[in-house]
Formats: sequence, structure tokens, C-alpha cells
Amino acid sequence: MSKKNISSLLILVIGVLFLSACSNQLTESTAINPETYWGENPWPEIRKERISQLLPNAMKASGVDCWMVVCRENNNDPIADHVGGENAGGTAAFMFYIDAEGFHSRVYSPSGEATALDDLDIHDEVIGARGSSVSMAVGFIKESGFKSVAINSSTSNSMADGLSYTQRQSIERLMGKDSDKLVSSTELIYEWLSIKLPQEVEIMKKAAQLTSDWQIEAYKQVVPGKSTDAEIAKFLKQKITEYGVADGWAADQNPNVNSGPDRGHSHATDKVIMPGDVIQIDFGIKLYNQWVSDIQRFAYVLKEGETKAPEDIQFYWNSSKAGNRAAFGAMKPGVTGASVDKAQRLLMQTAKSENVPWSTGHPVGYVAHDVGPSLGGGMSTRVRPASAKLLKEGMTFAFDGFHAWKRADGTEKTISVEEMAVITANGAEYLIAPQEELILVGGK
Repeated sequence: MSKKNISSLLILVIGVLFLSACSNQLTESTAINPETYWGENPWPEIRKERISQLLPNAMKASGVDCWMVVCRENNNDPIADHVGGENAGGTAAFMFYIDAEGFHSRVYSPSGEATALDDLDIHDEVIGARGSSVSMAVGFIKESGFKSVAINSSTSNSMADGLSYTQRQSIERLMGKDSDKLVSSTELIYEWLSIKLPQEVEIMKKAAQLTSDWQIEAYKQVVPGKSTDAEIAKFLKQKITEYGVADGWAADQNPNVNSGPDRGHSHATDKVIMPGDVIQIDFGIKLYNQWVSDIQRFAYVLKEGETKAPEDIQFYWNSSKAGNRAAFGAMKPGVTGASVDKAQRLLMQTAKSENVPWSTGHPVGYVAHDVGPSLGGGMSTRVRPASAKLLKEGMTFAFDGFHAWKRADGTEKTISVEEMAVITANGAEYLIAPQEELILVGGK
């Protein structure tokens, strides 16, 4: 090799190394530090406020004057994190009750854990138990003469069904002749978890905005004829990792990127995104491992020579958006979930949409499908109990406007304009600005 060639090769190697170093520096400088970005987790303080402000109202609304939650290691109650029992080792009994003096909370905890639990400063009183915490709690119940005692055993609400069969048997045995005072916590937990504090709504707004922004950014990555649904989903997964957040629901189904026919809630496939496709992104994240977003954004892939979506696709989009706005207009305190669903279903009929089996919307908060009224059953002769529930101030929802049509191959495609809203005293309020226009991908 000549000296000239060797010199050129050295220059090339140095250049590559320089660019690599610059790239690494850029990555390091632009990477998100989750702790710095999000700040201290507000859940401990919010949890205390939820217990002190919202729980007494929930107990009164459900006609309960005492509630006992039993927490234990490895197979804990699903409500444990909401009452401060998420780190239970030995079995602990969390008591919430209302008497002539007001609302109180008391915990019977194994003595080795009582001090640490007391340090959390959540409850009025933490009592160290040398024996059975549940036995001590039942003894207190009997002495106090409560008329109704809620326990977490439910056939309709998984969040209110934390007791095992043997745990319930043990409580009934300890209660003896007073066991007829035991009632399900179904309604109590419904009333409590379905309402969100204003500061919780603000966190959900932040989650919703990130969810929408990242979807818009994801669409900019699409190269028609080359990009796959799975590649766009991977881009969003990288955002989750980069920002130190979590999946809004099952990780293998979030996000759902779908440029083909309807597939429901499912994983993204290796289908290549082609001109003429309508793309759905259904995506959600969880902030502080506590609050969830659930938003969809839709796009159309321009064909060669197109500068806008064809008339039929634009009509489907406009119909879906109109359905979403109709549902939004129907959402206010005192209406049923079924009436919200009916408002947008009537527009679907007018627009001659194919039938869509999914409800117009659902509560969203601590999980993607949270506790609260279902926005469905509007055209049914027999409305499910969840759809007959009334909307209340402080409830948060993800909800759609639908339009479904038959594709040339006989399959169906649905545009579902999914947004998030909170119920206020005067009606509904979008958490973030809704999608107004169909996103266009490709083109010159």
C-alpha cells in the first residue's frame, strides 16, 4: 500500500471515530433523565388526600360505616397500593370507619412492620400486633357496633375481590353471629376509585399529551412501501424506555399499530405500510407507575399524485370525528354511560357506518379500563349495570367516535377517534386538544 493510500485510510478512520464520538455525545446530551424529568413521585401525598377527602364520601354513598382491607405478602389485595399496604409482609388489617366523631383510619400490623408503616403518616393509628392482626381488627369491629362492614369480596369488580376464599371464611368465623353485617366493598371501591382529584387529572393531561405527541412523531418515521407496523411500534417502545415511563396496558399489545383491517387490541405485525392505507395507532403510557393514558391517532398514506385523502376516506374520518364530538357533548354529571354511547351511535346510523362491537368509551385512570361507568349499550334493549351508572364530576374517560366500512377484500376497517376527557360540573373537558384533521403520510 502506498504512503498516499495509508494516509487517506488514516484520515478516514479518524473521521469515523470523530463522528462516532460526536454521536455518542449527542445521545448522552439528549437522553432523558427520568428522575430529573418527572421529579418526585406525587403518589404518597395524593394517596393521603384521596383517603382523607374522597374515601369518607365513598363510604357514605355506599352506605358503609366500616371497611376492612386485609393485606398480605406475595398474593396481595389489588387495592393494597391505595391504602398503604403494598409492602405487607405478615398479614395486616387496614380499618376505615365513620363514627359520631367523624372519619378514622386504623391499622393492625405485625409488630415488626408497624413502625415502618406508621412512618408513612397515612393513617391515624398503627397498632403493632403480636398475634393475628385480623383477629384484633374483628374484635374492634364487634366492640364498636358498626352496622355494616365492607370486605373485599365481589362478583363484579376485580378491584373489590382481594380476599381469598379461606380469608373470607376466617373473617366470617371470627365475626360469628355478627357475620350478617359483612357486605361487599363493590360499591364503596367503585365510588372511591372512579373519582380523580384535580392534581391527578393534571398528571393524566401530561401523559395524554406525551402519548399524542409521540404518535405524531411516529407517523413522521413512516416510509411507504418500506416501513412496517412493527417498526413504528418499536419507535414508540423506544420512547417509553427513553422517558422512563411504563406501558399503559399489556406490553405485547401496546402500542397497536395497524395499517390493515380491524384486529382489535392486538400486537403490531410485520405488514408493510403501503400507499392508500389508513393507519391506526392505539397507544397508552403510565406515569409514576400509577396514571394511564389511552389515545388513538389516525393517518392516511397518500398515493402517488395525491395531495389529500380521497373523498370516501375523508368522509369516514369526518363521520368518526363527529361521533366523538357527539359523545363529548353528551358527557356531563347525572347522565348514564348508555346515553353517551347512544349519542354517537345515532350519528353512526346517519353516516351508514357498519356496526362496531366496541363501546363508545370506558373509564381510564389507574388502569386503561378503570373503575367507573361503561359508555356502552346505548342501542340495547337491556342495558348492562355498568352502562346504567351515572357520570360524576371528577371521572375520567377514554372515548371514541366510530365509522366502519367494508374494504374491497370484504374485511372491515374502523376509524375510531379516541380522546380523553374529565367530567366537570359544567360538562366534559378534553384533557388535551383533540385530533382535528386526518394525518397525511408520504407525498411530495
